[in-house]
Amino acid sequence: VQLQASGGGLVQAGGSLRLSCAASRRTTFGSRNKGWFRQAPGKEREFVAAVGWKGYRPYYADSVKGRFTISSDNAKNTVYLQMSSLKPEDTAIYYCAVTRAPGGSLGTSAHEYDYWGKGTLVTVQR
Repeated sequence: VQLQASGGGLVQAGGSLRLSCAASRRTTFGSRNKGWFRQAPGKEREFVAAVGWKGYRPYYADSVKGRFTISSDNAKNTVYLQMSSLKPEDTAIYYCAVTRAPGGSLGTSAHEYDYWGKGTLVTVQR
């Protein structure tokens, strides 16, 4: 499975961005759990949001709850992360990830995901 993340960029604090992550065509995208993680300079990779294959209620890190929305368009093999009310502390490289096995409960740890995109940089200026 190949994942391609896009949509990052430079934005002012309070602004919005939408990240996209497209999976290769032969992926049974709809049956897998999808997640977004991020890694800020000098910090470990952290969970941001996840959405399940079975329409499990999307799950968010406390730091982004109410500001970010994860969604999935299985027909387009694409998962999105709509980010609003961005803060400087949201600055990071954002990675999308997908599980190998279909189904299962939503994971918030990086090791629970098998395929990763290369990341897209989001920079939020004060």
